[in-house]
Formats: sequence, C-alpha cells, structure tokens
Amino acid sequence: MSSNYKIGGILISEREICERVRSLAERIASDTAPGGDLLVVGILNGAAIFLSDLARHMPPELDVRIDFMAISSYGDSTQSSGAVRIVKDLGGGIEGKDVLIVEDIIDTGLTLSYLIDIMLTRKPARLRTCVLLDKHERRERPVEVDYCGFQIPDAFVAGYGLDCGGKWRHLPAIHVVELG
Repeated sequence: MSSNYKIGGILISEREICERVRSLAERIASDTAPGGDLLVVGILNGAAIFLSDLARHMPPELDVRIDFMAISSYGDSTQSSGAVRIVKDLGGGIEGKDVLIVEDIIDTGLTLSYLIDIMLTRKPARLRTCVLLDKHERRERPVEVDYCGFQIPDAFVAGYGLDCGGKWRHLPAIHVVELG
C-alpha cells in the first residue's frame, strides 16, 4: 500500500453509526424467533468493531453466539483482487443453526457471494446477511443483503473497523481516504 494516502473528511459520523447499529440490532432481534439462538459470524478484520457493537445491542433473551472467519480478497490494495480465499474458518459447524453473516462492506459482491455459497453447503437452518456499508454501484455479482447500515458512493473509506493498508481501523467515524 502506498504511503500516499491520507485520511479525509467524515462520510458517516460516530453518532449516525451508533444510531444505525442500534436500529439494525433491533430489526435482527425482531426477525429472530423469540428465545431463539443466533450464531453471528463476523468477517475479520473489518467487521470486528461493527459486530461487537451490534451484538451488545441484542436483547438478553436472544441467545447470541459469536464466531469469526477471515476472508481475503484485497491484500494490501484498495481494489479487490477478485480472488477470494478463506484465511480462518469457523470454530464449529453451522448445520441447523440460524446464522447471520456480519460484513463491514460490500462492493463488487464477489466476497459475500463466495461466502454465502460456502455457508449454504454447510446446511444452516437460516442464513442472513448484515453489512455496514454498501457500494451498490460497484456490484459485479448480485447478492441479496438482508440488513444494510448505509449506502455509500464509490469512494475508498476507512474507520470503524475498515482500514487502508492496516491503518485507521480505530477511528470512531467513517472517513473518505484521499491521495496525499
């Protein structure tokens, strides 16, 4: 990753993110069977902060379990390579479980489409998807997203878990990344 990038202006504020995450958690909980079990699968590293905040807003009567996968399609680039691979798999099986995939961003749809295909072969009872950010205009593969935080323009962004060459994940808002 070139060091010619710098963090730019705020695209989505910390307050907007907090409000939307709370709203998404309420919708997901209401769409899950009362007293039911929900396996929330976060896609590392970008979704870790989003998943943590989302899970904390789930009601205590919902049995929420958390696991993680790591999928690679970017490497150190700002552009998806198109080649998707599993870097870290789940710690256990998902057969017969209500599964929610939590992803930081969807753009081309290649990564999430690949992940959905893999997960469906493992026979979950129900498989849903939740993404924080959607760059719909970049979609190359049609993917149905059940819960979406924000539609964003085709800009490279960082903050709230998303990085640029490993930097800026810790920022509480989502910023545009600019050439420096």
